Amino acid sequence: MSSLMTRGGLFDDFFKDIAPGFYVRPLHGDPLPSPAQIKVDVKETDKGYTVQAEVPGVSKDEIHVSLDGNVVTLRAEVKQEDRQGSDEKVLRSERYYGAVSRSFQLPMDIDQAQAKAKYDNGVLTLTLPKKLTNGSQRLTIE
Repeated sequence: MSSLMTRGGLFDDFFKDIAPGFYVRPLHGDPLPSPAQIKVDVKETDKGYTVQAEVPGVSKDEIHVSLDGNVVTLRAEVKQEDRQGSDEKVLRSERYYGAVSRSFQLPMDIDQAQAKAKYDNGVLTLTLPKKLTNGSQRLTIE
């Protein structure tokens, strides 16, 4: 899927490389980050998983994490703030408003009651313990 082109990506890259000062994008024309732009590191231990996700520029109140069995969904709402004084003119603004989300599946179910989330310096860290199952049970033969 990485071979799919984004809107205007071919010409934007061409003009950016050829004449970066000549070609200027519209003020609010930058798209929202794609789900692939939420970079995620997942580590596994015997007891659980540790997920670190980069979500810079978003307050912790705007980040939502949901767990459903072994599926983890990260969602972040990004809000653009346009503040312009009477004596200034905005030439370019790359901030935007919208939401981006990403879901991925882990090999085992998560113990939702013991899961923890921490957000520090643009990095969301999830501690997701594995849901312990009794595994196989030996039957007594009568």
